[in-house]
Amino acid sequence: MYTALHLQRKLRSGEAEVIVVTPDPYMTYQPFLPEAAAGSISPRHVVVPLRRVLDKCKIVIGEAKSIDHAKRTATVTTLATEEEGTGAVEITYDELVLAPGSVSRTLPVPGLADYGIGFKTVEEAIGLRNHVIEQMDIASATRDPAVRDAALTFVFVGGGYAGVEALGELEDMARYAARYYHNVKPEDMKWILVEATGRILPEVGEEMGKYAIRELRRRNIDVRLDTRLDSCADRVAVLSDGSRFPTRTVVWTAGVKPHPVLAASDLPLNGRGRLAATARLTVEGAEHAWTAGDAAAVPDLSAAQKGQECAPNAQHAVRQAKVLAENVVASLRGEPLKNYEHKYAGSVASLGLHKGVAHVYGRKLKGYPAWLMHRTYHLSRVPTFNRKARVLAEWTLAGLFKREIVSLGSLEHPRAEFELAAGGEPPKTK
Repeated sequence: MYTALHLQRKLRSGEAEVIVVTPDPYMTYQPFLPEAAAGSISPRHVVVPLRRVLDKCKIVIGEAKSIDHAKRTATVTTLATEEEGTGAVEITYDELVLAPGSVSRTLPVPGLADYGIGFKTVEEAIGLRNHVIEQMDIASATRDPAVRDAALTFVFVGGGYAGVEALGELEDMARYAARYYHNVKPEDMKWILVEATGRILPEVGEEMGKYAIRELRRRNIDVRLDTRLDSCADRVAVLSDGSRFPTRTVVWTAGVKPHPVLAASDLPLNGRGRLAATARLTVEGAEHAWTAGDAAAVPDLSAAQKGQECAPNAQHAVRQAKVLAENVVASLRGEPLKNYEHKYAGSVASLGLHKGVAHVYGRKLKGYPAWLMHRTYHLSRVPTFNRKARVLAEWTLAGLFKREIVSLGSLEHPRAEFELAAGGEPPKTK
């Protein structure tokens, strides 16, 4: 989205046509997903509508299944091709910008495919919020101690940004919501963070990572380091340290992997399946092919040691997009290309309302100042003034009024009542 945005600003009228192929008609600002899950931000304000932002581009809502760069064609399926039964269409191009990002990396853990919940899309974030509140409703209504215990046990796997921020925000929300349940108390709930390595939030540094662990444990969150999820079959989370937790909630945020379309192209990949990229954001050994973001293995020219790659995060991706667009335009006009170079500024992470950690330009912050920096930074980075104003307005109103604790799980099954009336079966609760 950022590359297309810069291209439409820099290209002269009639100089080129920009076609954007994307599965969704919006771009998700992922750092706001935890706040959307906690109800601090409306889901529609976490996404940016592409047709409004990229008004000079041609938007194709579809999915690239394969790319034949030798022939300059991309095979794309769309909603129209599915309705027509034609399978797919081929889109020809002169210049290719391949930036599909990454997808969740799952492991062959028994039961994960049946009971695991991801946290990478706005749909998953809102689904998880509804699920947590529904579990509190189940616990409040049941007379079976085993069902109640499982409903109030929440297991998060992965101690990176997604796992820690999602856990922090949802635990905060659930603890607040508990005051409206006559028989559910915050201490009744078990929140467990499972991390395979010996630290969490490695991006904020070891000291701030240890502070984050202390802060989470102070809130009675069970942080398990050097521990793996061995199984979650039959709604029982079995950990590598021998612990067993009956649970109805397993949130999987244990890393990402390159998008499958990369393997379905004839472009060169590195050993980890990412596109082999140059510092000018071209694909190595392939003319007229460009890449950036999670999918690209871009050399980090600011690193002290040679051979290091830019971390697959938004801080690099947004800046790479600008340089990429400038290089595409320069290439079209026969001008020299420039290298991408950015020294990592640091990281900020939220641990719930008014709580956070930050390590920015060598300075370490924790608690409220870090949380405020987290909000300020991401407000400045979310695309478009429209979204900035709406998010700021929602934060302001959230400070004046009480939190929303409503579950809108019925949104996931809008035809349930009609199907029941027509003689079908209602969808089962997760």
